[in-house]
Amino acid sequence: MRITNITMGHGMNVRILRRFPWVIAFALLSLATGCKSSEFHKYYKGPPTPDLSAGIPRELEKVSQDAYRVNIPDILVIEAYKGVPKPPHKIEPLDVLSLQLVNALPNDPLQGLFTVDSDGTINLGPTYGGTVLLAGQTVPDAKKIIEKHLMALMLKDPIVILNLAQTRAVQRISGTHLIRPDGTVGLGVYGSVHVAGLTLKEVKEKIEEHLSKYLLDAEVIVDVQGFNSKLVYVVLDGGGAGQTVLRLPFTGNDTVLDAISQVNGLSSVSSTDKIWVARPGPAGTCHQILPVNWLAVASAGETTTNYQLMPGDRVYVASQTLVRVDTFLSRLFAPLERLLGITLLGNGTVNSIRNPGINNGGF
Repeated sequence: MRITNITMGHGMNVRILRRFPWVIAFALLSLATGCKSSEFHKYYKGPPTPDLSAGIPRELEKVSQDAYRVNIPDILVIEAYKGVPKPPHKIEPLDVLSLQLVNALPNDPLQGLFTVDSDGTINLGPTYGGTVLLAGQTVPDAKKIIEKHLMALMLKDPIVILNLAQTRAVQRISGTHLIRPDGTVGLGVYGSVHVAGLTLKEVKEKIEEHLSKYLLDAEVIVDVQGFNSKLVYVVLDGGGAGQTVLRLPFTGNDTVLDAISQVNGLSSVSSTDKIWVARPGPAGTCHQILPVNWLAVASAGETTTNYQLMPGDRVYVASQTLVRVDTFLSRLFAPLERLLGITLLGNGTVNSIRNPGINNGGF
C-alpha cells in the first residue's frame, strides 16, 4: 500500500515518498527504543499498554541499587572511635586519661579512666588527696604532677602509669553532620571535608585522610541517617485548576502503588486510566514513559505495570476529562455571568428609583 502522508500531533502533515524509506525506519526505531513525546499526557489515552521491555524492575522483579552516593542535604553519622592528637598534646577538659598507681594502698587501689573536668582537674578520691589540676599539661608533665601530689601524702616513691585514653577531639568529630549546600561536612576545629557525590567508603577514606593531618591513626565510621538527596515525585493534576506536586524520599524499594499510598491515594478528580511514570534520562538521551494500568494494579493484584521507582521518577496522575471540561467552561463563562449580573443589578436599581411605587406594591 502506498503511503502518501502521516498526520502528526500538531496537525502538521509530513509527506513521505516511497523513495525515502529510511524516514519510516527511523520513526519505528524511535518507538522501539521508548523515546516518546515530552507532551505525552496530551495524547495518551487509556487503556495503557504495559511496557514489557526487559530490564525494567517491577513489584516482583525488584533490583538492588548501586552503592549510595551521598549528596546535599543528606545527614551523615560520623563516629570517631580512634584518634589521638599528634604530640605534643596538651590535656584539655573532657579528655579521658587512663591512670594506674602501681604501688597503691593495699585496700584502696587507684586505677581506671578519669575524665578531665571542665575546670581542668581530675578527681583521685579522698584517699589520694582529691583533685589535681592537669589542664594545659602534656601527658609526661601530668604524670610528674600526679606523682608529686601523691608524694605530698607521704606515699613512698609512687609509680604512676598515665596515658591519654580518649581525647576531646573525638567528641568534636562524632555526631550527626548535615551535608552543606557547598557539599562539605564540618568537623569542628578540624575544618571541613567535601563529600558530595562520594560513596560511604570514599567518605570514610577522605575524612580519615583529612584528620591524619591532626591525629595519629584516625579511624571513623560513617553511615547515612537521613536520605534526603534522592527523591521521587507524585504529580496530581487538578483538572484544569493547577497541579499538586508531592516529594517523597527515595527508599530504593517503593513501587507506584507505594507512592500513591503515601499521598493518601487518588483525588476525587483523578483519572484511573491515565497514570504513568515519567523516568528522566541523561541530557541528550530519551526519557521513558511507563503507562500504569491502575485498576489492574489496585484491584486485581497485577504487577506488570507496578514499576519499582528510581530516583527522579515522576508518577503523573492525569485528571478526568469531564472535570477539565467543566473547569474550562466555568472559567470561560464566569466573567460573562459576572458582567450580566452587574448589568441586571444596575438595571434593577435604576428601575426601582424611577418607579418606586412598583416596589411598594402600588401604595
